[in-house]
Amino acid sequence: MTTASPAIANAEASHSCRACGSALKNTLIDLGEQPIANAFLPADFSGEERRFPLAVMVCEECLLVQAAHSIPADAIFDADYAYFSSYSDSWLEHARLYSASMIDRFALDTSSKVVEVASNDGYLLRNFVEAGIPALGVEPTANTAQAAIERGVPTHIDFFGTETARLLASQGHSADLMAANNVLAHVPDIIDFLTGFALLLKPEGVVTFEFPHLYNLIRLCQFDTIYHEHFSYLSLVAVEKAMERAGLRVFDVEQLPTHGGSLRVFACRRQAHHAECAGVEVVRKIERDAGMHDMSGYQGLAPAAEHCRETFLEFLERAKSDGATVAAYGAAAKGNTFLNYCGVSKADIACVADRSAAKQGKHLPGSHIPVVAPQELKSQRPDFIVILPWNLRAEIMSDLAFARDWGGRFVIAIPETEIL
Repeated sequence: MTTASPAIANAEASHSCRACGSALKNTLIDLGEQPIANAFLPADFSGEERRFPLAVMVCEECLLVQAAHSIPADAIFDADYAYFSSYSDSWLEHARLYSASMIDRFALDTSSKVVEVASNDGYLLRNFVEAGIPALGVEPTANTAQAAIERGVPTHIDFFGTETARLLASQGHSADLMAANNVLAHVPDIIDFLTGFALLLKPEGVVTFEFPHLYNLIRLCQFDTIYHEHFSYLSLVAVEKAMERAGLRVFDVEQLPTHGGSLRVFACRRQAHHAECAGVEVVRKIERDAGMHDMSGYQGLAPAAEHCRETFLEFLERAKSDGATVAAYGAAAKGNTFLNYCGVSKADIACVADRSAAKQGKHLPGSHIPVVAPQELKSQRPDFIVILPWNLRAEIMSDLAFARDWGGRFVIAIPETEIL
């Protein structure tokens, strides 16, 4: 791993749990010092790259799995944040189906109010706007928020928490439905964040949270979903404990295939009248059976990640010795965690293709692999294309089916290297 840069001093070690304050003693996995996963570099970058420790610990008391260090939010979510949700067709369809389901289940209409936290470029809320349902996005990154506003989705630019919730409530934005997709893991103060929902919901309002299920991260060695934007790695048992502290109550849970296996948790104010549904106990049992209600369920990830790294480096070495060329697809944060954990550079992988114009022409953090448009693969004709966002492998293999014309083959590296 690269030696520490002066930026390491800005990462403060977290010695107490973010949810309950208990002392942290148990490490789940340590991935070394890594750059911010979405801190893409200009092609002419020549300075010293910022790196921060990337390790995850488990709280023995409330079982929240969390980052061992706090990284300043402005080092992660800057004005040129590179992730735009609308570049994935499958994710847009997921958002469309969610919107239709919520409108039907909770009888939302023109008199209702929907608020999404971490609304990105308006990919989800535009479905409610098109249905005539008043909506508001809350998004801290200026460039994605501006993209939403240009789509006709009203957006409040700020981080969400109790202070923002009180402000929005005072402005008449109390919500019948709130959505928070893949953001709960991103907040350093999880209790303040959750309390904001309790403040902004109407008395019988509903909030849904979607997040990758920690059960799958451990079981399927999805360690590449660990990066500095994620302060927590979430199980239902830990989320229920945190929500209780924040004045919320879980009343339903759905299991989703997104992001390698996610949960959609439905919650309301503690005194609301929503009855608990069967899905809650189903997931509770899955976690109990996996040992996730005590420390026994949090073993084995580190050696599994080491095996994953070994098999991928062996693949790259074989490809090099055979004179084969290797490219990658998907300049996603998970790919950057993986590549930096493996110590890969542009000497090993020639380029990574991505549909996002915001990433093209830049270099990946740490590995410095150049990001190109997908059509560039037709010019380079690599022998192997490593699919870094493995959760979208079917969509990506379909989009890149042209690679078969020159005998190109696809590669997945999680949980171990597989040539498809």
